[in-house]
Amino acid sequence: MDSPVLGSLLYSAAAAASYGLVGLVLLALGYVIIDLLTPGKLHELVWTQRNRGAVLVLGSSILAMGWIVRAAILSSASVLWLGLVSTLVYGVIGLVLMAVSFFLMDLLAPGKLGALIVDDDDRLHPAVWITAATHVAVGLVVAAAIA
Repeated sequence: MDSPVLGSLLYSAAAAASYGLVGLVLLALGYVIIDLLTPGKLHELVWTQRNRGAVLVLGSSILAMGWIVRAAILSSASVLWLGLVSTLVYGVIGLVLMAVSFFLMDLLAPGKLGALIVDDDDRLHPAVWITAATHVAVGLVVAAAIA
């Protein structure tokens, strides 16, 4: 393998790893935001209590963020650092809009949305499904806006 090919491969591998790290940072930020918006500790709700509402809302935000990051990467600048920054910026916009949608849903829902999401009832409250769908919709809209 000659050095230009090896150099190109190493650059591409470093770019993929860098975009992956940015994606992981955004997913971690999304986790923190969901943790702040729902009552209780999210890690306990999901992994210990197996709370279905918390799992659905967290899962929907992870999917939405994945769509946003994917769109940001595909439309990113050819300059690596600029592409990484734009991916981070678009991801943060998506996270902020998902949080805003949560607050708007909280205003519309009777009671507190966070409490409805983590309710221990065996049946999921309909607000959980609406919140999850809203997260996915916000992710799709932001991803479309990026493209």
